[in-house]
Amino acid sequence: MKSQTNTELIVIGGSAGSLQVIIEMIKNLDHMTPVPIVLVIHRKAQSGDVLRTLLQQFTQIAVVEIEDKTELEENTIYLVPADYHLLFENHKNMSLDSSEKMNYSRPSIDVTFRSAAEIYGKNVIGVLLSGANADGVEGLSYIKKYKGKVWIQDPETAEVDYMPRHAIEEIDYDLIITSNTLANYIKQL
Repeated sequence: MKSQTNTELIVIGGSAGSLQVIIEMIKNLDHMTPVPIVLVIHRKAQSGDVLRTLLQQFTQIAVVEIEDKTELEENTIYLVPADYHLLFENHKNMSLDSSEKMNYSRPSIDVTFRSAAEIYGKNVIGVLLSGANADGVEGLSYIKKYKGKVWIQDPETAEVDYMPRHAIEEIDYDLIITSNTLANYIKQL
């Protein structure tokens, strides 16, 4: 794997079947992450704080549900709240948006990946996990356009393989990951 020393942000998108991969990653990360990690997970609009509480049980790294104008900090895992799109205003600040759903989803992985690509360019890694619709594929193409890195879950290991399989067919990816390798690749940054 090429050196990722300039990575400033990791954005991970997932839908159906992605939660177990995320939990496995969180459990295997060191107590310090080199860069902020933002999780864009499709979930019900009324899901409240349950997912953040669940994820926090598996790590000493702070898991924070994003609020409008949240500032990014190292050694933090950020969770996009249900029913909002996440946009990056600059290298430090995030904002929430409640515009129409994209690919039947809010939060939309595509919206966040595209915004991250425009702000972070070559210094972002986009990771696409298990899911049942095409959300994330267009966003990954923006990350590649802006010279960022693209990691995709091996469809053979995905609970629902449509999203990663579609991405592999469409995108010039940098790495294929599994639930067992994702944390190790992040630790190598």
